[in-house]
Amino acid sequence: MSSKSASAALLTLLAAVAVLSGCQDEQAAAPAAAQQAPQVGIVTLEAESFALTTELPGRAQAYRVAEVRPQVDGIIQKRLFTEGSEVKAGEQLYQIDDAIYQATYKSAQASLASTKSLADRYALLVKEQAVSKQAFEEARAASLQAEAELERARINVRYTKVLAPISGRIGRSAVTEGALISSGQAQALAVIQQLDPIYVDVTQPARDLLSLRRDLAEGRLEKAGENAAKATLVLEDGTPYPHEGKLEFSEVSVDAGTGSVVLRAVFPNPDKMLMPGMFVHAQLVAGVKSEAILAPQQGVTRTPTGEATAMVVGADNKVEIRKLKAARAVGNRWLVTEGLEAGDRLITEGLQFIRPGVEVNPVPATNVATAQPQAQ
Repeated sequence: MSSKSASAALLTLLAAVAVLSGCQDEQAAAPAAAQQAPQVGIVTLEAESFALTTELPGRAQAYRVAEVRPQVDGIIQKRLFTEGSEVKAGEQLYQIDDAIYQATYKSAQASLASTKSLADRYALLVKEQAVSKQAFEEARAASLQAEAELERARINVRYTKVLAPISGRIGRSAVTEGALISSGQAQALAVIQQLDPIYVDVTQPARDLLSLRRDLAEGRLEKAGENAAKATLVLEDGTPYPHEGKLEFSEVSVDAGTGSVVLRAVFPNPDKMLMPGMFVHAQLVAGVKSEAILAPQQGVTRTPTGEATAMVVGADNKVEIRKLKAARAVGNRWLVTEGLEAGDRLITEGLQFIRPGVEVNPVPATNVATAQPQAQ
């Protein structure tokens, strides 16, 4: 082989080696580039209106309670109601033996007739100066006193019919026919409770109430308008109560023992589903936050000290770590009051492969539902 041919073959071999070496360098650089820009799933946060609600335990209380008590002494002759039934105001519940009171009433009628006749006769005689003016005045006073005694006797006869003071559901009777009762006795004959509407009393920590008022005053929360007084209930078995109520008032003082205040809501109760003493969960609409940030829980982690943090994709697709204030859980999201803003790209997928400052390749997250239900 000539020297020229050998030189040409050597050059060809060197060129092939160089080409193969370049391909290997490119293949080695590709994994390195992929490691430098790992793929992460992100959710772009948006500000939205959020109704801030408070769920508190409470108990139902009767709207009105009336203890039926006797106004006169006597023996119970009849009980005229069915225990546990609905009664109307003014409906007769018991009949007390009225024989003595009827006799007293008739005696008072006779006394009034006698004294009034004497007073009328003296009124004619005093004009003719046949009797003294003093005698006439005494006769007139006796007539008025007899009239008052008659009215008292009439009232006592009426009190022998024990009437319902309010409308509502009456409980069991504490006395039976033949029982001796007396005016002013400690034991009530029966108790009537008005159950429609019905109260629900709940307690709220005073610090939460102060925080709510501060947020409203400083504009971080908007008043809910008509919804500000609305409330809903969840029954003890977890089923929602079908009727909506409204907030009535809160106590003007704080319980020194518990550091809480009492909130009272009133609910319609046409089916008598709520009963006094029943345990319920009340949800009170406290206000509306017009630009709330709700972050998916997949993108929020906790440090060993309990501090909430999140990873976001910042400028130049580099990872940034944020410290958050997560006020409360809202379904599968956190209500974030500090640390995140609208437009932030929150990383919810691929967190185990990144660290702050690393450049990433952001893509829409697949582990977060597009439509997030807003839990009240």
